Amino acid sequence: MNLYDIKVKPIDQPTITLNSYKNQTILIVNTASNCGLKNQLEELETLYQDYKNCGFTVLGFPCNQFLGQEPLDGMEIQNFCATNFNVTFPLFEKVKVNGKHTHPLFATLKERTGLKLIKWNYNKFLISPNADTVKQFSPITSPLDLREEIEALLSAD
Repeated sequence: MNLYDIKVKPIDQPTITLNSYKNQTILIVNTASNCGLKNQLEELETLYQDYKNCGFTVLGFPCNQFLGQEPLDGMEIQNFCATNFNVTFPLFEKVKVNGKHTHPLFATLKERTGLKLIKWNYNKFLISPNADTVKQFSPITSPLDLREEIEALLSAD
């Protein structure tokens, strides 16, 4: 499936396709407000602020599939992230990243990277402009450790 044709639903907004982010370097992350890794939201926001004017964005997709660590919905998620971590990057409605009802975005990302199963919250997918390259990073990888990879993609134009 073409990554840019996939429909996603921003929190409290109409459904869009990822075509809205075409030609940008994108970091997609499955998030959860009650996860022990939730402090990564602050690091993700730092990356977003540092590179958003250079053609980079972070897209957060809350997921409740790992020990029920995302009990919030919609604007509750957005408010939690903004209040506790100053998040301004786009957040989307909750998705499933594994199983029978896997969101098409995560099914495509797993297929493109050869990943069979997302094992936890804060799994990261770094997508090059035009989506010709997708790299996967584990939940324990600090978002700030991706700076070099992001900068390489941003300067590859």
